[in-house]
Amino acid sequence: MQVTQTQGHASHVDFVGAGPGDPELLTLKALTAFEAADVVLHDRLISDEILLLAGQTAELVDVGKAGFGPSWKQEDIDALLVEYALKGLRVVRLKSGDATIFGRLDEEIDALDAAGVSWNIVPGITAASAAVAGIGQSLTRRGRNSSVRFLTGHDMKGFADHDWTALARPGSVAAIYMGKKSARFIQGRLIMHGADRATPVTLVENASRPDQRVVATTLDQLPIDLAAAELDGPALTFYGLAPRDAAKAATEFNKELA
Repeated sequence: MQVTQTQGHASHVDFVGAGPGDPELLTLKALTAFEAADVVLHDRLISDEILLLAGQTAELVDVGKAGFGPSWKQEDIDALLVEYALKGLRVVRLKSGDATIFGRLDEEIDALDAAGVSWNIVPGITAASAAVAGIGQSLTRRGRNSSVRFLTGHDMKGFADHDWTALARPGSVAAIYMGKKSARFIQGRLIMHGADRATPVTLVENASRPDQRVVATTLDQLPIDLAAAELDGPALTFYGLAPRDAAKAATEFNKELA
């Protein structure tokens, strides 16, 4: 890949959280870094509406990863970040949601540190925050749960293992990222460890975006209802939460207006 040199800038990378997709949920600090960038290395899940906010001369490079599909190798992303930064370009590494949550951030920072490149992290709104707002619920509730777990459905070795005994206890709440393909695995592990089959489970596809979809089900019916919904966008799974009725009504109302 040909890299054009820009003089006068120190080697630096801004890791920017792009939020869940709605451009109005970008922070002002994220937008400032984004508009000033010479090159933006972005995830596959970044919405087109957000990419349109980049500076007119910025080069956009899609370095996305697809679960169980074609993906950039992490070492290639690391090398490209270093290459651009050492050319003196203003580099933004744009990550979906918040860069510090399941974003492979540490590996990229380690590569920059090894090359003597400075960096900064601009936090963003993570998918769990946007999705739970979309169903009118709170991640924690007095008398129900004083903690919430952020989990990934799969890791580098395949389906991710967790403390299923703790998760299966009544009142537990978890936000599960990348959980569509691992839904049956998660269901089996939870039921095996004593979880109530009637525990509510909610999937939110394209959280905060105009095409947001909500699928309300139970642990018992999760794989069946997920298959029937045919979700093809990024989705977050809430274990232990159901949509509030008022939020469901508001979603239907917004669809009618659209």
